[in-house]
Amino acid sequence: MKILVLHGINLNMFGKRDPAQYGTVTLAEIDQRVRTLGKELGTEVECFQTNHEGEMCERIHKAHEEGFHGVIINAGAWTHYSYGIRDALAILKAPIVEVHMSNVHAREPFRHVSVFADVVKGQICGFGAESYLLALRAAVAAA
Repeated sequence: MKILVLHGINLNMFGKRDPAQYGTVTLAEIDQRVRTLGKELGTEVECFQTNHEGEMCERIHKAHEEGFHGVIINAGAWTHYSYGIRDALAILKAPIVEVHMSNVHAREPFRHVSVFADVVKGQICGFGAESYLLALRAAVAAA
């Protein structure tokens, strides 16, 4: 089984950006934790991060061709307005789990809306880096 983890805009700054919301864990540490859990679950995990919307769409298109069994996405701010990424995700046949480290529903009103909501299997948010591990378990279970 293969699961793709997609990290969007500004998430390369985990560990530096707003520690009150996101903690001090780095993106590299999150990726390592997800890969380690993937091995425990018998799942190959690939991680990808970009700050460029077109690159994110291209990676999603490529994932469709590569036959991933599940996709986890934390698109950052793109979650709230990128119909381009939403439409790319809609192409996928594999289950998609949306993930956020902070509880987006307890933050600014614009963060309460996900334009991906109708194309994802579910959303996990508010558990810090643990959100990714919960999302991986959900993606594996849904695949």
